[in-house]
Amino acid sequence: MDGIRVGKRVIGAQAPVTVGWENIPRVEGGPVKQFIFTWFQPTMLFVLIAFWYYAPNSIAKASTAIGIGIGFKVLLLGLEWVNPRYASWRLTWKELVTDLFYVGLGYTLLRLADNYVGDGAMIEAIQHSFDWDKFAWFIGLPLLVQAFLISFTFDFGQYWMHRGMHNWHPLWLTHAPHHYITQLNINKGAVGNPVELFLIGLGIGGFFDFLPRAALLAGSIGLAVGTYQHINVRFNSPRWWRFLFNTTEHHSLHHSQDYEASRSNYAGSWIVIDRMFGTCVDGEAELLGMEGGRRMSIRETMVYPFVEGWKSLKERFGRPVGIAVPAE
Repeated sequence: MDGIRVGKRVIGAQAPVTVGWENIPRVEGGPVKQFIFTWFQPTMLFVLIAFWYYAPNSIAKASTAIGIGIGFKVLLLGLEWVNPRYASWRLTWKELVTDLFYVGLGYTLLRLADNYVGDGAMIEAIQHSFDWDKFAWFIGLPLLVQAFLISFTFDFGQYWMHRGMHNWHPLWLTHAPHHYITQLNINKGAVGNPVELFLIGLGIGGFFDFLPRAALLAGSIGLAVGTYQHINVRFNSPRWWRFLFNTTEHHSLHHSQDYEASRSNYAGSWIVIDRMFGTCVDGEAELLGMEGGRRMSIRETMVYPFVEGWKSLKERFGRPVGIAVPAE
């Protein structure tokens, strides 16, 4: 199907995408730059895992993880200026101010919602419904194995939640504003309607009472892999990395103006989950967004699911919206 998405409809000419890795540009520059941008991602993954594996208990806590996460994003923001993937994705002051609003929302209201609903009452109710002593075997596994299982299990749940958002209209209404972004950069993962951002953060991994250290290790995997989804940096990712993990290339296709290309690459970190279910497409796209690349305002983002949901209900059960009824 060719064209640009408007809700569930597709109009206009197909936006160009690159499918496959053979035609994707590589990092330009000398051997040092080539080396840095080839091995930066695997090195940071190893460093973060090593830190949380060996860190003393006095600093192995959530506040440290938040601080590292902010510092890591500042580092990647610098890389966006040093080696951008596309000039058209360069961060402007308008984009930065808008993004910081969503980032602030994520660290305040959405975090409270996750703590008291996602990680609080709802998960506590589920935990009390099972005999969790049967999962005691999990604690006996090696720490890195626990971390891998937490990361993969959480991403497995996130994959199906994300895929559902693209295939069930009520969920799509919450997710659609995120697909109006027209560029990828370090803060774009925070852009979207609060309902969608809350739902996409839920995964079945959160329903298990994992050891804090294993959870922090799993979080380091998510930080060192999932962060690259929304980033404007040209990496020479090793082939094994592109096979296992979600990359900027994968996620740019997911945000492409090409409708069919956007129905792919749903996993947050482990693109191998998409490979398992036949939804992985290797390649990349520069032209992103919906309705030909129209930017959605903050106000429209906040109300979009409710306004469009009301329109859908009226179209289905009441007088068709936007169609004049002739007088009798």
